[in-house]
Amino acid sequence: MIIGDSRNPEKAGLSPTLLAALKLALEANPQECEPGCHVLQDDDIFMNVMQFMTQPAQAKRAELHAEYIDVQILLAGEERIDFGLVDSARQCDEWHREEDYQLCDEIAVMQSVTLQAGMFAVFFPGEPHKPGVQGTAPAEIKKAVVKVHRKLLER
Repeated sequence: MIIGDSRNPEKAGLSPTLLAALKLALEANPQECEPGCHVLQDDDIFMNVMQFMTQPAQAKRAELHAEYIDVQILLAGEERIDFGLVDSARQCDEWHREEDYQLCDEIAVMQSVTLQAGMFAVFFPGEPHKPGVQGTAPAEIKKAVVKVHRKLLER
């Protein structure tokens, strides 16, 4: 997991591939995009824009991916994301291979990060994360989740 500021993404220590994907997403002006999927580079890089209310942690489930890296950019609001290390997901459902996700009820040795608008967090394959968790009260957020296929980092 990596966190950074989308106004200065070069300072986050991202690989050249992830930095380029983040810049590609930011150039698409996600704040102005309608919710939904926006293709940035074939099936290798795309962006899901969403707007929703945060919820208590107990109402959310953790997710993890096998093929895609998540670059979660918070565009408006405040969002807590609970997360863990690779192999820390517990009580998981079956994998949804076509959609590249698995939902889990627990993260062993869970950590949390609170994002403010303009910040981003990167989650690599196998790292469980529970986005959309509220702070002291539910709040509306807008975010873009940039999906980067892991094969792009293996080149």
